[in-house]
Amino acid sequence: MTTTPVIEDQVESPEPGRQVPGWIWAIAKFLGVVAFVALVAVVGYNAALRLADAVSPDPVAAIAPGVEVTVVVPAGSSARAISNQLEDQAVIADGNAFLAEVERSGATDQLRAGTYVLVSGAEYDVLIAKLVAGAPTESGRLTVIEGLRIEEMLESIAAQTPHTVDELSAVLLDGTVNSAFLVDAGPQGMPELTRWEGLLSPDTYQFNVDASPEVILQRLADTLASRMDTVDWSLLEERGLTPYDGLIIASLIEKEAKLEEERPLISSVIHNRLESGQALQIDATIIYALNNEAREVTFADLEIDSPYNTYQRFGLPPTPISGVRVSSLQAAANPAETDYLYYVLIDEDGTHGFSETLEEHEALKRQAKEDGVLTP
Repeated sequence: MTTTPVIEDQVESPEPGRQVPGWIWAIAKFLGVVAFVALVAVVGYNAALRLADAVSPDPVAAIAPGVEVTVVVPAGSSARAISNQLEDQAVIADGNAFLAEVERSGATDQLRAGTYVLVSGAEYDVLIAKLVAGAPTESGRLTVIEGLRIEEMLESIAAQTPHTVDELSAVLLDGTVNSAFLVDAGPQGMPELTRWEGLLSPDTYQFNVDASPEVILQRLADTLASRMDTVDWSLLEERGLTPYDGLIIASLIEKEAKLEEERPLISSVIHNRLESGQALQIDATIIYALNNEAREVTFADLEIDSPYNTYQRFGLPPTPISGVRVSSLQAAANPAETDYLYYVLIDEDGTHGFSETLEEHEALKRQAKEDGVLTP
């Protein structure tokens, strides 16, 4: 029996009765290999780009140099975490570059937790040295009471910190410290610091003992602005007043009210007089104009020529007359609903008597004099 030899290289023709030459299949194999290599190259290139993006992120925006930034480094923070934090708080522009410098200097495990005041744009070795040395362990407690005018407030801060009144004043006047409520110009004839009246919030604060005047005062200004933002001023705005007018009203309440429960009542008298077009006739504004400590106002005092003389001039004074507490802000925005137009001190504990008519007011005043609360 005759057999036909099997040829292993023979490939079945795609069409019956035809065969594909071997050289064509060789070219096809070659082209397949080339395509595979190209695909691997493209995939590898894209992977390399993704890796490059992960290692080298887009350039960060330039930071503003010379700005003091308070940085709180939590306990247990790694060098990388600290580097990222410094970049996030705009102390440095490139956290990866800073981390590389930390590693080069051998300080990777030496950076310490704590609260720092760092200057943006400082040299890396300066920042590393501070973080290795550790934050100051001593902190300062600063208390600013309510009702102080701006000069008194700066004197109080100077007495509790290493800074002088002149140093504190300078950062307010040269624009270093800012506030959204700062007026463009103060009243004519008044000190330039008057623009800052009422814009620093009384409270008790914690600062590093080496905190600069700018850091201290900016925090007080930011606190006041934050508290103003939490108050609903819609009632005043309906009456054609602004939040800054509300701050002025709050300062009048601050100086006149002694008892918390009376703040909304005194606010109602101020609002009622403004609505009726009457002069406010508030003694605290006369005392502010005279730059005197609290005392009873005389008839001669009422003749002072000042934009703060609310006996001679209608409407609100041009600026607040003191720092204010939160409850005074709230009372200014939410006066009690009354028809009161007058109030007078009737008890040494600070209680006032409120009345709707001048006759009632005069009767309360006479009784207060008989009781020895007011000077006859």
